[in-house]
Amino acid sequence: MKSLAALLTASLLAASAHAADAPAAPQIDLAKGAATYGTVCVACHAADGNSTVPLQPNLAQQHPEYLFKQLVELKSGVRQDPIMVGFATMLSEEDARNISYWLASQKAKPGVAKEKDLVMVGERIYRGGIPDRQIPACAGCHSPNGAGMPSQYPRLSGQHAEYTVKQMVAFRDGTRANNAMMTGVAAKMNDREIKAVSDYIAGLR
Repeated sequence: MKSLAALLTASLLAASAHAADAPAAPQIDLAKGAATYGTVCVACHAADGNSTVPLQPNLAQQHPEYLFKQLVELKSGVRQDPIMVGFATMLSEEDARNISYWLASQKAKPGVAKEKDLVMVGERIYRGGIPDRQIPACAGCHSPNGAGMPSQYPRLSGQHAEYTVKQMVAFRDGTRANNAMMTGVAAKMNDREIKAVSDYIAGLR
């Protein structure tokens, strides 16, 4: 019994030491995030992250892990965007994390679908995919209402259709190469299908 007690004590001490050596979770400063955002990002993405420019994405209420990943990959060159690379390069890792969490705290404004003749096509692709070409349903990863899944898949609900089209085409032609799954999906879709599903996404809520 004594040897068992000694073994348990040693295990607990080792676990405590390991926990003490583990890196502390990064501290988030929303006030700094708001201030840096107001200096670097506001001109394109609006004061609250709800962009009024169709080719500039809405960032409000986006999952912070996704936003942080994109900023890091833009800075490192894993994701290419001639405009955003310059801005991302200006940010420290702390800046990128603070901005991402501040944007996640902002309320997204709902969008609307505009292409009435395509909205049913878009809904069919979003909810059921295109089985004969092995294109999965968007809802499987981004959820039925476009809310996405934290740490895994971005929120799409209300995103500008023009921006979504731009990104889907970039995945298809290889100019955006930081997500192998999306590259594979977009490679199988034609312009009409991309436009239809992008417009449907804009109206999701």
